[in-house]
Amino acid sequence: MCAFKIYCGEYDFSSLSQALCGEAECDCALSLEIMFTDEDGIRELNSRTRGVDSVTDVLSFPSLDGISGKLLKKSDYPADLDEDGNLFIGSIAICTKRAREQAEEYGHSYMRELFYLATHGVCHLLGYDHMTDVDRAAMREAEERVLAKLNLQR
Repeated sequence: MCAFKIYCGEYDFSSLSQALCGEAECDCALSLEIMFTDEDGIRELNSRTRGVDSVTDVLSFPSLDGISGKLLKKSDYPADLDEDGNLFIGSIAICTKRAREQAEEYGHSYMRELFYLATHGVCHLLGYDHMTDVDRAAMREAEERVLAKLNLQR
């Protein structure tokens, strides 16, 4: 079982780090960063990285490809270790305005929405996707498993 180190200056995601335990098989701690931005920032990122000129709620930028369901060994990724020796799996950008709007729309707290978006982003970093119904179901199952550990079910 591996540990997760989440770098995020604005919010405490230590409970998410703990809830993610068991979601990846690895021989070292995994690290990731979460950044928060406004609508202009997320639109710019979306346009520049995906060619989609629109505002979205969350974007994920995995640093490792093809890792879904695989044992992650520190020795296989020496160039992807952070300054603490953790395996860096990528970055997540969350649009705070969209998160607030969606929290209101879905009738739950802003923090619940932030944790959902962060969990969704981490699933992408771990190789999950939602391009097909089968992939979408697997990703949703992983998200729900993590959110249940946080007592943040729907």
